[in-house]
Amino acid sequence: MSRATDRLKVVLNHLDRSGATVRASFTSAQNVSYHLPQTLRYTLDTDYLSPEQRVAYEEDGFILIKNLVSEEDIDQFRAEFERICKREVKVPGLVVMRDVAISKSEFMPDQKAVSKLQDFQEDPELFRYCALPQILKYVQCFTGPNVMAMHTMLINKPPDAGKKTSRHPMHQDLHYFPFRPADRIVCAWTAMERVTRQNGCLVVLPGTHKGTLQEHDYPEWEGGVNKMYHGVRNYDSNHPRVHLEMEKGDTVFFHPLLIHGSGMNQTQGFRKAISCHYASADCYYIDVRGTTQENIAKEVHEIAEKKYGVDDSVTFEDTWAVRGRLVHGERTSL
Repeated sequence: MSRATDRLKVVLNHLDRSGATVRASFTSAQNVSYHLPQTLRYTLDTDYLSPEQRVAYEEDGFILIKNLVSEEDIDQFRAEFERICKREVKVPGLVVMRDVAISKSEFMPDQKAVSKLQDFQEDPELFRYCALPQILKYVQCFTGPNVMAMHTMLINKPPDAGKKTSRHPMHQDLHYFPFRPADRIVCAWTAMERVTRQNGCLVVLPGTHKGTLQEHDYPEWEGGVNKMYHGVRNYDSNHPRVHLEMEKGDTVFFHPLLIHGSGMNQTQGFRKAISCHYASADCYYIDVRGTTQENIAKEVHEIAEKKYGVDDSVTFEDTWAVRGRLVHGERTSL
């Protein structure tokens, strides 16, 4: 066995699991087997994660890696975001979202603030984030060697206007995804500046990735809710939570079933982060009709119909297939 496996054996033997066995995960249709005293479900044995990191992700559903993305790269992503906001560049397929309650942009005073960019896969500079070698080395610990970048975002959380619309309700990312298995999907979320409780850092409920996908819908918030900001209908509000305060360049990797959200931005500045959801290219699409995901599928289709004139022959799965980009290995399924 490798040195990492030996260390993992020591760590696992010190865990109090009351005799429970952790179930094996699946990549495509094959059961993954590890030569370990107990099988880890959520990470793959690549020897890149330390045993402690693998166990932490197993238990909590996330790991935080300090100073992973360079200041130079982040500054270049920030400059590209500014160019997009100033309409100096036009990116095919890019979705520009604006806060429902914020009237003043940080770059264009006569326009509403951009709160998020989605689907920047056609922007070479921003998409460079998704292929950074130091990120992909971690990503492969969750997805395996064939890696698809499926969902890209640059979040620009604005100062709250007093209506609390800068909040993001507690949710599970898998609600938005018509592909499985969930254990071979992971999000990389990188702070583009210091992220604190004051400017609305991520809030996670450790261990909730071990549950199932919950029903989501728009929360009934008095100040309104931004478009497509669905939240879990019922979750345990007393569940222990962790506020992920991060420095510029820090990156958190988390499971798509992990319940998380973010608070209000109570500062005067915008809070930026860049992220990508990755999936194993061995994943497969599912039909979400008749499931708890049907509401988001209908909403996405309505947006696509309005923006691109698509008809009913275009499925929810189709809208994801055209956005996915191979970033490592082979495109075997997705």
